Amino acid sequence: MASQGDMVERLRPLVEMHRGRRQAPVRFRPATWRPWLEPHGAAHVLKLGVLDATSRSGERLISRDDLAAARQALGAEPEGLRDLFVAVMIWGAGMTNGRAPRYTSAALGDARLSHVLDATRSAVRVGELTRAYTEFTLRGVKRSFFTKWFATVDDRHAECERALILDDRVFRSLNALGWSSKEAAGTRRWSARYVAYVGAMHEWAGSLGVSAAWLEWLLFDLNGRAEAQ
Repeated sequence: MASQGDMVERLRPLVEMHRGRRQAPVRFRPATWRPWLEPHGAAHVLKLGVLDATSRSGERLISRDDLAAARQALGAEPEGLRDLFVAVMIWGAGMTNGRAPRYTSAALGDARLSHVLDATRSAVRVGELTRAYTEFTLRGVKRSFFTKWFATVDDRHAECERALILDDRVFRSLNALGWSSKEAAGTRRWSARYVAYVGAMHEWAGSLGVSAAWLEWLLFDLNGRAEAQ
């Protein structure tokens, strides 16, 4: 496995090549989501973001900044956390994950929803990412999406090792760069591997002069294409 120093040098040309880029808002189609959200009284979440002026089918755009604003506005009551969770699922799915509305509906119908959202939010906000990872259990929601929840609810100051998203696209880039979460954590347990990933990303980002959240997005965007052009 590549060492921490090796990873910084492998990431450096990619970071320099893309340093001026920023993550764009995600496009979604409210009409696709509405039938799955209305039975749970959550269709109002579809008003988040802004209307896509280029769309003829009512598509909207939602950004990470919109999620941060929603986190502030919705608060920590069960209904607010539920609405924020729905917003995260919409943002995470965009136009490419056609199964996300069905999976979101399954999670909204899970009796554990309120407890899981509150417990994992609380764990993330005090830096207990292992506990958060272990406790997130909802029908239809896997790592690629519940780590988006972690990243959204983590409102600690920037100097902390804040939660990051870990999905398959990020993994492809890490694998292409020669980094193994299993070797870094020294175990096959996914909760420990996630914590090792978060720690490593913050260390690399600090060495490269970028935020860990931006580096995470870059690895997502590269989707395994880890060669500098």
